[in-house]
Amino acid sequence: MPNSALDLRQDAARLTARLVDLPSESGNEKALADAVEEALSALPHLSVDRYGNNVVARTRLGRAERVILAGHLDTVPIADNVPSRLDEDGFLWGCGTSDMKAGVAVQLRIAATVPGPNRDLTFVFYDNEEVAAHLNGLGHVAEARPDWLAGDFAVLLEPSEGRVEGGCQGTLRVHLRTRGTRAHSARSWKGVNAIHAAGPVLERLAAYEPRRPVIDGLEYREGLNAVRVEGGVAGNVIPDLCTVTVNYRYAPDRDERQALDHVREVFAGCGVAEIEVDDSSPGAMPGLTQPAARAFLEAVGGEPLPKYGWTDVSRFSALGVPAVNYGPGDPNLAHKRDERVEVALITHCEERLRDWLTG
Repeated sequence: MPNSALDLRQDAARLTARLVDLPSESGNEKALADAVEEALSALPHLSVDRYGNNVVARTRLGRAERVILAGHLDTVPIADNVPSRLDEDGFLWGCGTSDMKAGVAVQLRIAATVPGPNRDLTFVFYDNEEVAAHLNGLGHVAEARPDWLAGDFAVLLEPSEGRVEGGCQGTLRVHLRTRGTRAHSARSWKGVNAIHAAGPVLERLAAYEPRRPVIDGLEYREGLNAVRVEGGVAGNVIPDLCTVTVNYRYAPDRDERQALDHVREVFAGCGVAEIEVDDSSPGAMPGLTQPAARAFLEAVGGEPLPKYGWTDVSRFSALGVPAVNYGPGDPNLAHKRDERVEVALITHCEERLRDWLTG
């Protein structure tokens, strides 16, 4: 077999190992994208398209519903954890095993072994998820070819330990700046200390009580926290500027504008001279009331959980496609040097998805 070839007849665990052994750090996904495109193009029941290093394959069976299975091809930088290895306890170790080459392997296995699903299927494999948002391949496809991503429901195979995590929370990061007047610290009364002026901001944060709204039966827990404080000029200078960076994680029943309005309201009257948005990504509603989502939950079992972090389900939500996170792997092991995935969980997720799509 050529070094870059993928054998989709392998079980999902062996296929995961093969994917891990094809390095695809962010920005270097071409070889893996080539291999995925080649393997899918050999399946007669799929039509395959490509945009950059993003591969989209679809069935065209005229079913009443279309479901999207999506996953990213890239990993964080390798940390002496390639090639993969299987231990005696049934864990596969290696870069990307959990986040998210096990999920990609499940996608490829479903694509190869379910030629006549009960719902039309779209398989999306995209690049640059682990880096800046403007590089994200799913975002590029959504902008250039949104028709490729049309569907009634989407499953993002991010690691979730085989449990359904509905939607995701939004994230907003802002810089709150307080200003003062510089002076020599020996004559501090001639200045105004900008760091001291930030005190009310920190007090407001310490007293803040976050919302815990319930959406589609899932309780989301918001958070508003200082994540960085910067200020000071020299050891003998009263500072004239202080910046408190605040991160707001908000439930998906708020949009980006409402999130920013809330932050402005929280810090009103705190003496903040300027609020600058540093980063903003909207959340995604869980969509668990949709028929396809209900059928999915029945097929995979377990109680759904809210997704507290941000994932690319948000991009599907922006396209009007409700989405959930569901995949093998422990998200707490993502990006770690000792990243690993339980082989039994890879098989479990594949079987549950196959049951849903063939039952």
